[in-house]
Amino acid sequence: MYDDATQPLPVVGPQPGRTRRAPETPNPTPGRSRRTEADSARRRADKRRTAGKRDRGEGKPERTDAQRERDKRLRLAGRGIMALVATGVMGITGVVWYGETTLDQGFTRSGAISPEDVNLDGDINMLLIGLDTRKDLNGNDLPKEILDQLHAGDGTEGGYNANSLILVHIPKDLKHIVAFSIPRDDYVAVQGIPGYDHAKIKESYGLKKYTVEEKLKAKGMAEGPELERQGREAGRASIVQTVKALTGVPINRFAEISLAGFYDLATALGGVDVCLNHAVDDSYYSGAQFPAGPQHLDGSDALAFVRQRHGLENGDLDRTHRQQAFLTSVANAMKGSGTLANPVRLKALIDVAHKDVVLSDGWSLTDFASTLGRAESPTVEFRTLPVLRYDTVDGQDVNIIDPVAIKKTVREAFGVSTPAAPSAPATTPTSTLDVVNASGTPGQAAKVSKLLNAKGFPPGDVGNASYADGTTSTVYYGTGADTDAKQLSEMFGGLPVSPSTEVSSGHVKLVVGSDLEIPPTLDPTAATTSPTTTAGGTATTAAATDATTSDAPDSGKPVTTTIGSKIPCVN
Repeated sequence: MYDDATQPLPVVGPQPGRTRRAPETPNPTPGRSRRTEADSARRRADKRRTAGKRDRGEGKPERTDAQRERDKRLRLAGRGIMALVATGVMGITGVVWYGETTLDQGFTRSGAISPEDVNLDGDINMLLIGLDTRKDLNGNDLPKEILDQLHAGDGTEGGYNANSLILVHIPKDLKHIVAFSIPRDDYVAVQGIPGYDHAKIKESYGLKKYTVEEKLKAKGMAEGPELERQGREAGRASIVQTVKALTGVPINRFAEISLAGFYDLATALGGVDVCLNHAVDDSYYSGAQFPAGPQHLDGSDALAFVRQRHGLENGDLDRTHRQQAFLTSVANAMKGSGTLANPVRLKALIDVAHKDVVLSDGWSLTDFASTLGRAESPTVEFRTLPVLRYDTVDGQDVNIIDPVAIKKTVREAFGVSTPAAPSAPATTPTSTLDVVNASGTPGQAAKVSKLLNAKGFPPGDVGNASYADGTTSTVYYGTGADTDAKQLSEMFGGLPVSPSTEVSSGHVKLVVGSDLEIPPTLDPTAATTSPTTTAGGTATTAAATDATTSDAPDSGKPVTTTIGSKIPCVN
């Protein structure tokens, strides 16, 4: 799946043979790395090369070098460019610094933000989403001339994956902005999606959209703009809620841009300045062929720059650093070039924004940009959420993460206090507690069960986790046990909580993974041996350093910059 040109198209609903009634994470493969291309990927590549020859057909006129070069450049705007689309929103906000006052009037608006999160006492927590779809906002296929430029097929392909997710914190004092890139393959708990309690975070949008649309069609709603609108609204609310649950911080601003929108914006900007630590040659997959050092890339080459993951030391994680570098470059270009002083180009940018960008209700870009304009040159720190390891679920590569450590890291970066874990449930539990061991350490389930029984949780079954239970610590619950499940989660610092039809009514099921940290409030003698995450985003394990290998995921050190400063060099 790491070849954008051949990745199965985004899932918009459960596929045959791909029902996730519970997270199905197998035992991790020691030393598994994305640096080495799997044999299966090479076989797929061989098939693609053969298919490409068949597609060209025999007897057709020989194509010229110019035609081949044209097609190569068009391929660069194809599948996978959505890893960067959300960043274009930041550039568009710059136009109001130059006196444009009509910008706010033409956007499509979304009610995805929870009412209780709208006012954060002057702070802004903004989720930028790049949506992979070949449809316009009304659900219609993009015009053929656009699809041809994007090399995106005939419009029947594709789904609604949130392939780019960037959570930005702008404090009211405007002194230090922090932006977290969220790897799109992070395997997270999801809510309200029948058949799924975990999924890749990027799928939270499309799966919820599909679910809601199927219900609406069953009630008689026909295909059309209203069905598309309601489906997308459900998807937006789902992805916002999923990111909020993962990071533990409220979100009060939201922006979404689609495939065609990013293409339009990248073209209007006329390319970007980038800097590479090493020369790269990924001509077959992404088309990226660049020397080391600083350079200016046109729109097509910029897409190749952000698409590449083959040949990079940390695959998709290194690609998040390219997103961050690109965002810096876009902001610099908007500030320093003549784009905003050119009425024709300015109008083109505004038209693209109104056509392709969706904003949360009540968000005035005019006020937003005026606020940012008061800051002389705020520092911007880019981070990437850490990944513990890579694994495979239902035949798909996923990122296994530590949700508790992620909450702690994001909250600290955003200046949000982490509530102390309660030492006991607030109300007497009535649900039976089943505990299963997925940690690989014998006796962990029995130990945790005994500790929780002493805190008032009625004892249930204790045993080893099955394949379907997964390997990460999670709290599942059956009908009527939601309150006790949430109390249990809070006692461990905020474990993911999810309803499950596989858990009996009145039962709570705790999966004890190797990532579970037993707090001193439960067991004062417990050693701190669980994975923790440093501020820089590197996952470590105090008592298991021998398990760390050179193939472990590396989300990299934070990149700190200021708008107008030198473009950071990346892999």
